[in-house]
Amino acid sequence: MIGVTGVPFDEFSSFMRGPAKAPQFIRQAFHSNSANYFTESRIDLKNSPQWQDAGDMKLPQGKAAIREIEREMDQLLARYDKMLALGGDHSVSYPLVKSTSKKFGKLTILHLDAHGDLYDEFDGNKYSHACPFARIMEEGLASRLVQVGIRTMTQHQHEQVQRFGVEVIEMKDWRQEMEFEFEGPVYISLDMDAVDPAFAPGISHHEPGGFTSREIISLIQKVKGNIVGADLVELNPDRDQGGITAMLAAKLFKELLELLLKK
Repeated sequence: MIGVTGVPFDEFSSFMRGPAKAPQFIRQAFHSNSANYFTESRIDLKNSPQWQDAGDMKLPQGKAAIREIEREMDQLLARYDKMLALGGDHSVSYPLVKSTSKKFGKLTILHLDAHGDLYDEFDGNKYSHACPFARIMEEGLASRLVQVGIRTMTQHQHEQVQRFGVEVIEMKDWRQEMEFEFEGPVYISLDMDAVDPAFAPGISHHEPGGFTSREIISLIQKVKGNIVGADLVELNPDRDQGGITAMLAAKLFKELLELLLKK
C-alpha cells in the first residue's frame, strides 16, 4: 500500500511564502471534474486499492517542524510500504529523505529542479529550502545524487557538487533522448520550478529556460528503477494563474504515484 501525505510547511522559503498551501490545491486539482483519475498508461487511481491519502502532517513552527516531519514520516512508513509527500517548500525533503533512508538504506536520489539546493547555509539558516541536499549528503543518506534541470549554478554550489560527488545535468546540457535507470532504492524529489514558468507560473522563483510540461511528464514516465519514495514540492498557489500550475502538479502527482505502485 502506498501512502500520500501533505507537508504544509514553507517557513524556510528564502523569497516568498505560499507553498504550505500547496497540498490542498494539488488535491483539489486531482479531484477536479475538468480531468480524470487515469494516468497516461491508463491506471485508474480513483478505483485503485493500492494507495491511500493519509492526510496532512500537523507541524509546529520553526526548526521543530523538521524533526516532526521526520517523526511523522517514520510513523507513516511503518504503516505504508512507500510514501509520496506533497510539499511544502524544498526544506521538507531533508527530513523526508532521512526517514525514508532508515527503512530502505542509502538511496539514489533523482532531483529535478532549477536550483541545486546545495548551499551550506542560506541567510544564516542551514535548514533553508536552498540547503536540503547539503544536509542529505553530509549525513550520508544517499549513495548517489543526480540533479537534472539545474540552471542557477553558483560558484559555491559548484564547489558543493565537487565536494559531495553530485552528478549534475544542467538544463543547458539536457537532451530529450536522455533516460534514467537506477539500481537499488530510488527517491525522486520534484520541484515544480524545474518546469519553465511559462508552463508553471505558480512557483516562487520564476527561472526561465526550464522543462515544458510534456518534457517533465515524459522524463518521469521513463524513469526505471525501484522507486521507494518521492516528494513534489514548491507549488505556490498564491502565484498561480487559473490553477494552471496546480493542474500540472496533479498530473505529475499521478505519474509519480504510478511509479511508486510498480513493483
